[in-house]
Amino acid sequence: MSATTSPTGRTTAVVATLAFAGTVASLNQTLVTPLLAELPRLLHTDSSNSAWVITVTLLVSAVSVPVAGRLGDQLGKRRVMLVCTVPLLLGSVVCALSSSIAPMILGRGLQGLGSGILPLGIALLRDVVPKERLSPSISLVSASMGIGASLGLPLSAAVAQYVSWRYLFWGSAVLALGIALLLWRLVPAVPAVFGGQRFDVPGTVGLAAGLVALLLAVSKGADWGWTSATVLGLFAAAVVVLPAWGWWELRTRDPLIDLRTTARPRVLITNTASVFVGFAMYANSLIMPQLLQLPRATGYGLGQTLLESGLWMAPGGLMMMLVSPLGGRLINAVGAKSTLVAGVLVIACGYGLSMALMQSAWGIAVVIIVINSGVALAYGSMPALILSSVPLSETAAANGFNTLMRSLGTSIGSAVIGAVLANMVTTGHGVAFTSRSGFRAGLLIGCGVALLAAVIAAAIPALRRPADDNEADPRQERSEAAV
Repeated sequence: MSATTSPTGRTTAVVATLAFAGTVASLNQTLVTPLLAELPRLLHTDSSNSAWVITVTLLVSAVSVPVAGRLGDQLGKRRVMLVCTVPLLLGSVVCALSSSIAPMILGRGLQGLGSGILPLGIALLRDVVPKERLSPSISLVSASMGIGASLGLPLSAAVAQYVSWRYLFWGSAVLALGIALLLWRLVPAVPAVFGGQRFDVPGTVGLAAGLVALLLAVSKGADWGWTSATVLGLFAAAVVVLPAWGWWELRTRDPLIDLRTTARPRVLITNTASVFVGFAMYANSLIMPQLLQLPRATGYGLGQTLLESGLWMAPGGLMMMLVSPLGGRLINAVGAKSTLVAGVLVIACGYGLSMALMQSAWGIAVVIIVINSGVALAYGSMPALILSSVPLSETAAANGFNTLMRSLGTSIGSAVIGAVLANMVTTGHGVAFTSRSGFRAGLLIGCGVALLAAVIAAAIPALRRPADDNEADPRQERSEAAV
């Protein structure tokens, strides 16, 4: 099926399939959140070990996303997406059958390997969707990352509360199988643009080592101590390994990530903004559930159960589904850069509103709706900027790297906001918990980071058509030319 002759119905089915795949892949990130307090008991371990159920997925997905992107460019994006459904399915089954911590960590690691589905799906849109529908399609599929995370919490909480927790993973397995069948039946196979290259094994090993060291230090710094020998050693390893990896990538013939492409000002600044957007998005996800669930006796907690708090947050996910197609039309009208700036400003406005609305569940729901609307605009515009700025042969790898930058932002946001909430505490009845000023400080940091993201996004240069038209996408968006 070509992008120019595809029937409207077939194109809609392809976009819906890719959005569904991205939603399911991101849903797995929040799948175990309702179980965190119960995992030590369920898996016969302590809380320190059970935390690896979250951490291992973060680490594995950070490495697998750029690797899957490069393989997609070399072997075909649909083919690699189908391969990604295999560990997603197997990991879900392993988790569903687990009764101890080791197999659960293994299963969650396998689920992390399936994270490459989302950036591959976004990159595939450039190959199979007509030009006039490209921007709304990119917006919807990209926003599926936030949609899955937002809807995953209430869904998982409901399942965990009313039936066995194992059904969470059996359901994930069924969804993974459904993704594979839909990809096979509905998504066309597009020949690899960059086939015949060698896969960069040294580059993969170097990137994996550097990312694991960096993300492990960031995510575990609060638990292990920021000045502990382990954390400082991990940071030191990242400082040594990542520059060495960059040196190799610039000198090998077939790099895992073409750093010369990522160094183009338009791509570089977009990726930089992506880190701050990821931070701003995650601050909201970390603070609001705690405010909703703290006991009313604190004077500012709202006393909601896990399920109730998830339901209050669910409208934010639904709003992302509604706003993302509108964001695509906005990209066509004013350009992806302007849409990105608008999106992060909306996020900042949401945090500003939180200062007045954080006293009620309804108010928090409104804040989440506003913030997630901005996230939908921002998440749709960043891939559009990347895809319009790189050669066809590098779309999946470049978009995978952009997804990695967003994930890096969420990791940093988790560490920073977590440290603020952990250190600004008050005590009641002998129990320490985050103070009202701690939550306000975290929300103001999210607002400030969003404003900084807007300043960075405003500096993204206008699109310049590459000198080599054979490398450029002949279907460059008209809207991008006006940015």
